[in-house]
Amino acid sequence: MNRDFTDEDVHWLEEALRLAEEAAAAGEVPVGAVVVEDSEMIGSARNRMIEGNDPTAHAEVLALRQAARRRRNYRLPNTTLYTTLEPCLLCAGAIVQARCRRVVFGAFDPKAGACGSALSVLPHPALNHRPEVRGGLLADRCGILLSTFFALRRNPKGSIRAPASAASDSVVQR
Repeated sequence: MNRDFTDEDVHWLEEALRLAEEAAAAGEVPVGAVVVEDSEMIGSARNRMIEGNDPTAHAEVLALRQAARRRRNYRLPNTTLYTTLEPCLLCAGAIVQARCRRVVFGAFDPKAGACGSALSVLPHPALNHRPEVRGGLLADRCGILLSTFFALRRNPKGSIRAPASAASDSVVQR
């Protein structure tokens, strides 16, 4: 997995982080995603599974839906999807179907990540489309947001101390 990131990658992942913070404030697992084409954001979303009673309302899927509607095409071949958490199996399938050119994510997800952590779906040779994948951008910030969210859910009245480096223990159950 290539970890060379551009200033533009940092900019768009920071936008996804802002959306993840909105998700956390709404009581959703803090994941945000944006779809970018030619330096323009054409889709953005945060997790809304609880709010919508929809198991498919992951930030990545919602951002892809918005981008496809905006482009009036379900294929998004010249796009980059930025997300704060390594895409899961559901999101990886949507990314392949949309034909995104690149995926850039923050925190790795060793339990459900489908971009090399738990599964290696996106680079799988049997697929007819394999996007470029780059993971670990702003991983500490993304991981701390997730870890803090889950710590608060486990202990809502207690004091919470964010781990020194959440990137290595960004264990997530959406």
